Amino acid sequence: MTDETPTQKQLFLFEHDAGRLELLIRIVYWILIGIVLGVYGIIAFIVLFIQWFHVLILGKRSQALSDFAKGYLEYMVHVLSYTYIMTDKRPDILPIPVKIYEEC
Repeated sequence: MTDETPTQKQLFLFEHDAGRLELLIRIVYWILIGIVLGVYGIIAFIVLFIQWFHVLILGKRSQALSDFAKGYLEYMVHVLSYTYIMTDKRPDILPIPVKIYEEC
């Protein structure tokens, strides 16, 4: 039995069975996800740079800039279990809204 609620699931669980065909398909997914992460990462870096100046000049953070950077981090965590060959469940190539929680 797990401590997961119906709306939450643990991302990095060990799965014993693995598909050989999925291993080949994964190569194409790695490339596509890598392209999306690369472009998203460059834009996120620019956004963080702008956020730095925003905090420096105004003394507060911009919600929109923060949300964009958060979306990049959530997408990166969302695809990690697939790209690190921990699961055969394919994530969406394009970013989707996900939420990451820390257990207290």
